[in-house]
Amino acid sequence: MPALFKKDTIMKLLHVDSSVLGANSVSRQLTAEIVADWRKNHPHTSVEYLDLAVDTPNHFSADALGIKVGVQAEPTEAQRRENEVSERLVAQFLAADVIVVGAPLYNFTVPTQLKAWIDRLAQVGRTFKYTDKGPVGLAGGKTVIVASSRGGVYSTSEGGQAMEHQESFLKVIFGFFGITDVRFVRAEGVAMGDAAKAAALGAARADIAVATGRAANQDRATLAA
Repeated sequence: MPALFKKDTIMKLLHVDSSVLGANSVSRQLTAEIVADWRKNHPHTSVEYLDLAVDTPNHFSADALGIKVGVQAEPTEAQRRENEVSERLVAQFLAADVIVVGAPLYNFTVPTQLKAWIDRLAQVGRTFKYTDKGPVGLAGGKTVIVASSRGGVYSTSEGGQAMEHQESFLKVIFGFFGITDVRFVRAEGVAMGDAAKAAALGAARADIAVATGRAANQDRATLAA
């Protein structure tokens, strides 16, 4: 079930960017618009920002895993340092009600810095657990809105869908964490000329209206008029 919020409920929103393109990034443009639109429709929202292109966690390693498996009696300094990073990121993620993620398509998948962040979130006992019936997600009840940007067009053909491991990966991993309300704002074909980019941004902005609840609010206002 999608997360439902009362009008006066105070929500925490985590805004995550991962593109390395700075001001030229389409995904960053979209996440900014999503967050602004969300706050207009849900004014009781506090926002925390994480820029993974600037504050990039190390890629997952034996040191990052060390404390979790509990093999040695005393963790090394490197293990303590990496564990602090993992705990900071997972605590920030778990505290959020809404997560807005900028996810450009790089070489058919997500940026490595976004994958490194997800690897830190995937912790047994924090975001999922194993049972005799298989894994169970522990981070349910959240809304995730993904700003997906793509230079080409992948959604309209079977071959294109098979090539992308961006949206498909994010839907699986957030579902693994127990999050069933994952919404996509997609701009694809942005590298296929000015007209294609403009059309892609127009489609994405229509997605934003749905993802943030603005479209539903407009429908209700029309019905009440």
